[in-house]
Amino acid sequence: MKKLSLAIALGLLSSGCVTTPQSSDSAQTISPKVLIVTMFGSEAKPWLETNTFTHSYHIAGLSAEYPELKCNGKGICLVTTAMGYANAASTMSAVALSPQLNLRDTYFIISGIGGVDPNDGTLGSANWARYVIDGGLIHEIDSRQIPQDWTSGLLALGATKPSEKAKWSAGTEVYKLNDALVNKAYKLTANVALSDGEQAQKYRQQYKAGTPGAQTPKVSICDTLSSDTYWHGSDIAKSMQAYTTMVTNGKANYCTTQMEDNASLTALKRGAESGKLDFNRILVMRTGSNFDREAPNQTPIESLSAKSGGYMPAVINAYRVSNTLAQKIVTDWPHWENGVK
Repeated sequence: MKKLSLAIALGLLSSGCVTTPQSSDSAQTISPKVLIVTMFGSEAKPWLETNTFTHSYHIAGLSAEYPELKCNGKGICLVTTAMGYANAASTMSAVALSPQLNLRDTYFIISGIGGVDPNDGTLGSANWARYVIDGGLIHEIDSRQIPQDWTSGLLALGATKPSEKAKWSAGTEVYKLNDALVNKAYKLTANVALSDGEQAQKYRQQYKAGTPGAQTPKVSICDTLSSDTYWHGSDIAKSMQAYTTMVTNGKANYCTTQMEDNASLTALKRGAESGKLDFNRILVMRTGSNFDREAPNQTPIESLSAKSGGYMPAVINAYRVSNTLAQKIVTDWPHWENGVK
C-alpha cells in the first residue's frame, strides 16, 4: 500500500507491476545512456518503485549497503553511494574505473536532497547546479576564539584572515559543470509539476511573504555546497556564502547544501582523466528538504530539529525532475549521443 501511494504521488503512469531484477555477474559490458546517482535508500526508492530495473549487476567496490548497479531496458541505470564523502568517493571511483562499464557516452545525473538557503529557494525546490563548491577544505577557528574584528572563524587554506584567498589548494575545491548541458537540463524540466505538502506550506509562513523561502517550490539553476559536516545556522551559512563568493571569484552563489557532491565529482574527474567517461556529461540536481538556517524568531537548534515537511516533497521532486530529463535523453538519444555543447 505504501509503494502504491508513492507511485501515485510521483504522478507516473505505470502498470503497477514491479519486475524483480535479474542478478548478473557476467562479463558483459554495460553501456548506460543515463546513470542516476543517489546517495541513500530514500532517494533511490522512487526510482526502484516506478522504473522496471530488469538487471542488477554486482560491481566490485560498491557499498556493502548498496552493492548493485540496477539497469532497465531503456539504458537508464541506478547506483546508490551511501552517505558522506568517503562513501561517495569510493563508490563513484568503483563505478568510473570498473571494467564492466562503458561510460564514454553516459550522462550522469547526481540526484538527491539537501539543505536550501531561504534567500534562494524553499522546501521542495529543485535546483540544477552550475558550480559545486567544497565547504570542508578550509581552516576553522572556534568563533569564541576569533579576533574581535573578524566576521567568521572560517578561512581559506593557508589564509590568515577570513578575507584572504587560499595560499594552497587540494585542487578539488570547485567544479564547474557544462553550462550548455545545465541550461538544457533546466529548459527541459522547468515546467515539471513539483510535489508540495500542507506541513511544508505551513512551515514556510515563518518567512517574509514574497521571499524565496516563503514561496512554493520551483525548478531553478543555482549552485551547491558540499561538506562532510552537517552544519546549520545563519552565522555559519553567511560565512559559507562569503567563502563561496571568494573561492569562485564571485561567480557562484550556493543555494543548496549536501554531503557528497565534490567527492563524487572528484572520482568522476579521475575517471574522465583516464579516458573512461566524459566530464561534460555530468549534472547535479539537489532539492530542498530543509532550510540551512533558522527562520526569524527561531533558534538554530529549533530549526535543525524542526519537522518542516520538506523531506518527502524533496525526495519526490528529485525523482520527478531527474527522471523527466533521463526519459528525454533515452527517448531522443540521437540528439544526445554526441554530447551537448
